Parts: sequence; structure tokens; C-alpha cells
Amino acid sequence: MRTIGETAELLGISAHTLRYYEKERIVVPLRDAGGDRRYNESHIGWLKFVIKLKETQMPIASIQKYASLVAEGDHTSQARLELLAEHKRSIRAQLETLQAADEMLERKIQSYQTFIHS
Repeated sequence: MRTIGETAELLGISAHTLRYYEKERIVVPLRDAGGDRRYNESHIGWLKFVIKLKETQMPIASIQKYASLVAEGDHTSQARLELLAEHKRSIRAQLETLQAADEMLERKIQSYQTFIHS
């Protein structure tokens, strides 16, 4: 079991972020006898997934929806699948945009290098 500080450090996020995720019901940590938050390996795995969703621009409202569906149980599997599939489509669109931007920048860099070295 890890404290909020240990968990935040392990995940590379702030304790404030962990408290926010708790407030938004994205994660529900355990509490020790003194009332302090405690995170187990299951929490850590879940938070790593949440962080990836956030890094890939999934809106907090969608992460909340997904967390709520998980908490409801297995009967929400279809809804969870649809939510994640939609997010994957969004990521693929982002990748296509980034690829096009990368290709455009490469052409521009090449033209400057050609101009400078001629």
C-alpha cells in the first residue's frame, strides 16, 4: 500500500491530481485507520490507464463516464467498448494530423537546408 505522495511520485503526477481524480470519482483510494489515502497495485494499474487516456486527450468527462461504467460492473462492457473504440478513432485522427504536419515540416526543413547550402 502506498501513500498519496508515494503514488504521485511513482506515477509522475501531483498529489493534487490524485485528490482531483478522487473528487471526480475516477479513483477511490482505500483509507487507513487514520483516514489517510492508500493506493494498492490495482489502483496503480488503473491510474496508469487513466493517465494514458488523459495523455491522449480523452476529456475528463469521458474518463469519468468510463470510470462510472467500470464501477457499475460487467453489464456495462458494451458501453465501455464503444467509449474506448470512439477514443481510439480520435487518436487515429490525431496521428494522421500529426503525420501530415511532420511531412510538411520535413519538406520545409529540406527546402531551407537546400537554400542554405547552395
